[in-house]
Amino acid sequence: MAHPKILAFVLAGGKGERLFPLTAMRSKPAVPFGGRYRIVDFVLSNLINSHIYSIYLLVQYKSQSLIEHVRQNWVLSPVVREHFITVVPPQMRMGPEWFQGTADAVFQNLALIRQFKPQLVIIFGADHIYRMDIRQMIDFHLERDAQVSVAARPVPLREASAFGVIAADSDGRIREFQEKPAQPAPMPTDPQRAYASMGNYIFNADVLVEVLIEAQSKKRHDFGAHILPSMVEGRYRVYAYDFATNVIPELKAYEEVGYWRDVGTIKAFYEAHMDMLGPEPRFELRNDAWPIHPIGYEGPGSKFLRAEVHNSYISEGVLIKDALVRNSVIRSGVVIEEGVVVEDSIVMDNCVLKRNSRLRRVIVDKLNVVEEGDTLGLEPERDRFRCHIDPSGIAVLPRGGRKEGSPTS
Repeated sequence: MAHPKILAFVLAGGKGERLFPLTAMRSKPAVPFGGRYRIVDFVLSNLINSHIYSIYLLVQYKSQSLIEHVRQNWVLSPVVREHFITVVPPQMRMGPEWFQGTADAVFQNLALIRQFKPQLVIIFGADHIYRMDIRQMIDFHLERDAQVSVAARPVPLREASAFGVIAADSDGRIREFQEKPAQPAPMPTDPQRAYASMGNYIFNADVLVEVLIEAQSKKRHDFGAHILPSMVEGRYRVYAYDFATNVIPELKAYEEVGYWRDVGTIKAFYEAHMDMLGPEPRFELRNDAWPIHPIGYEGPGSKFLRAEVHNSYISEGVLIKDALVRNSVIRSGVVIEEGVVVEDSIVMDNCVLKRNSRLRRVIVDKLNVVEEGDTLGLEPERDRFRCHIDPSGIAVLPRGGRKEGSPTS
């Protein structure tokens, strides 16, 4: 099916307070993820892989790290004017306030919509780990003659009370939005599951402009809480797109169908990393047909002088001298010295783990030095003096003060 002219907005301004201390110096979408990515890379990869190349990235809190990341790693063709990923901070056209919500963020950029003149506007969040062929959702939107389509993920009914739930008819027409309901409405095709809103939307552009202007006059600033429920109650055709029907090429038989994780807590962030490990991971990063585009790295390859590595991701420029790494993710430029043991952990860029140190179930943010013989994750009471201890028991060592680009030996 031929697609109309499309403009995408990616909402990348989240504080990510529940991911503290990983968000102490950066926004949630800028948090490093996996061996070679940041969280924002997943939504941007989905858009580019879906042949959507006109993208505005709306930023807000602690955005410098994210701005630099996009500048260095997401440059599209300068030859084609409509191929761009442009970072847009709050313009404060309506006063001194920053974005007041998801809808207000787009409202403050109505000039970009009017200038681009799209038929459809895609509005996606930047906080989630998943693969999605957005063209299939666009086809659904056009086939239903929808004015708004909302991506919906089936979840077990017993878990649905933790989400915003969508009540829909058998053709996908939305009847009601339920915010964390005690009695969630089941899916029309499966009484054991419910539709959870993913916070990803496709709007007809003229309808979007109309409802944003009306919502602003009533000081309603959020899509999920205000605009979409009022549209369902009104005359608009609002549909739920079943994310479980989205087909990604070369998905492995062992992968979780419809894998999608909101990595908004330390526990969820850690568990999503563990989902990528093992011979049959729930989320397989290796997929040439639908790649997640990584951070560019300038430097040498990894070097193992002597190492025992089990079930782990090891990124570029890592130096392991004589150490054990098991069930872990090691990002670029990390130095692991003699006698070190790293288990069930995430070690971010340009850290140094000195001789005989030990890590277990720890997240080490970038630019840290773990001193000789030190331990993290093995003695909780001692860790409290140096780490943030998440309620899940995971220890997080905040970003260190080691200079980026320091010698790796």
